[in-house]
Order: sequence, then C-alpha cells, then structure tokens
Amino acid sequence: MKKNTITLLIAAVVIIVVIAQSFYIVNEEEQVVITQFGRPVGEAVTEAGIQFKIPFIQKANFFDKRYLEWDGDPNQVPTKDKKFIFVDTYARWQITDPLQFYKRLTNERGAQSRLDDILDGETRDFIAKNYLEETVRTSNRTPISSGAISEIVEDSLVQIYVGRDSIQEYIQRSASLQAQDLGIAILDFRFKRINYVEEVRTQVYERMKSERYRIADKFRSEGQGEASRINGEKERELKTIQSEAFRKAEEIKGRADAEAASIYANAYDKNLQSRNLYTFLKSMETFQKTFNSETTVILSTDSELYKYLKSSQ
Repeated sequence: MKKNTITLLIAAVVIIVVIAQSFYIVNEEEQVVITQFGRPVGEAVTEAGIQFKIPFIQKANFFDKRYLEWDGDPNQVPTKDKKFIFVDTYARWQITDPLQFYKRLTNERGAQSRLDDILDGETRDFIAKNYLEETVRTSNRTPISSGAISEIVEDSLVQIYVGRDSIQEYIQRSASLQAQDLGIAILDFRFKRINYVEEVRTQVYERMKSERYRIADKFRSEGQGEASRINGEKERELKTIQSEAFRKAEEIKGRADAEAASIYANAYDKNLQSRNLYTFLKSMETFQKTFNSETTVILSTDSELYKYLKSSQ
C-alpha cells in the first residue's frame, strides 16, 4: 500500500510538471518566441492568453511589447569646427519583430549593446558634420526689441541652417534604418544634455560677455543722445517761454505807462492848482530819486528844482 501510494504521488507530480511545462501564459505587455533546442519554431506569439508547447523540448522566450528605454553614456564629441563637447543622449525603442529580434540579438541585453553601437556612432557622425551652433541651438532667434539693440543681437548671432531638433531627427531616422533588420524600431531620440569642455566653455563665456558689453555701450550712447536731444528741446522751449513772457511783460508795462501818462496829462489839464500840485509832486519824486544826504548839486537860479528848494527854506 505504501509503495502504491508513493507511486501515485510520483505520477501525480510528473503529470503536474508535464502539464505545467505544456502550457504558458502570455500577458498583454508580452510577446513570446518558442524555441526547440535553441532554435526558434513557428511564428512569434503576440496575442495574450494561455498557449501550448511541447514540454521539456520547447522553451518560451518572453519579450516586452512596451516601449523600452535606452540611456547612452556621455561622450566627448568633436564638431565640424573642431570644438569638443560632452553629449549625453537617450532614446525609446520597441521590439517590433520578436522572431527576428531573437535571431539577431537573443535578448534585451544584446539589444542594448547593439543600440550603443548604432546610436553612439550616428550621434558622433552627425555632430561631426555640423558646427557647434547647429548642435546647441534649435532655430534662428527673432529679436523682440526694436532699434539698435535688435541690430546688435542679429549681428552677434550666427545664422543656423539645420538646428538641434533636425539633427536629432536625422540621427533617429538613420539609426532606425540600421535597426530594421534587428527586429526593433527606434521611436525617439533626444539629446539629454550638451555641455562644453573647459576650453570651449571659456571661449563661449568670453564671447557672451563681449556681446553684453557691446549692447551696454550701445544703450549708453543711445541714452546720451536721447538725453542731449531732450535737454536741447527743454532749453529751446524754456527760451521760447521766457521770450513770450518778456514780450507780454513789456506790453503790460507799456500799457501801464501809457495809462499813467494819460492820467497825468488829464490831471495837468484840469486847472492851474492841479497843475501846480502835479508839478510839485513830480518835483518831489525827482528829489527823492535823485538826492540823498550825501548828494551835492549845482543848480542855476532859473531851475525848477532850485525854485522849490528856495521856497522850502
């Protein structure tokens, strides 16, 4: 009885193992290539569900169906104008033909190694074909400000004809063509970071400072010219205002003198007593404006002033 029980248990275990080896489950994000003694058999399984295979003889090789990441190592790359820059890149790729992928690369580790060769090589080639400005900048800048400052900015910026985005697209297309026979597709490629080497960084900083100095000097000269123009207009307007005020003041004084003379003439013509009073007042006014305690004068006997002085004694 014990031997029969052990035999049944062993048979059950064997049956369970055989059944377990006969079936496999494919998830939504997976795809499978069946191999027999290391060689692929049939077409790749891309549909999710429970699948069957020959136990112990066939093996299910699972591959990810989702987008995968490739992260490149920073490399020092020369540009067309012989300037070295550090370039750090990344890409997104996908297994589009699992069977071909298994035949050529076997697994994702082999794919990552092959992508290193393809993408790093294409990055080096395309950067070496373009100048530094083409790699760093995306497009030509349009100055927002107007006037002399916009002219300076336009003069200080080198015109580019390719640009960073276009270089990324060229690298992605060329690498994707090379990766077609590997059963993968390169979906996207980007520069993660571009940094200058120390020598180039110093040159760039010096050029940036010189451009800012040029812009600052231009602003100062424009400001001084504008200040001179404003001061000139101010002086001209001030002189105009002063001239107009002086003219009006003289007109008012003239009218006042004429009115005073008219009043004096009317008062002089009224009667003799008024004329004598007028003459006396004018003479006293003349004395007040002409003489003081230290004044010495010589008058003739027929002088009007002498007459009033004599009468006052």
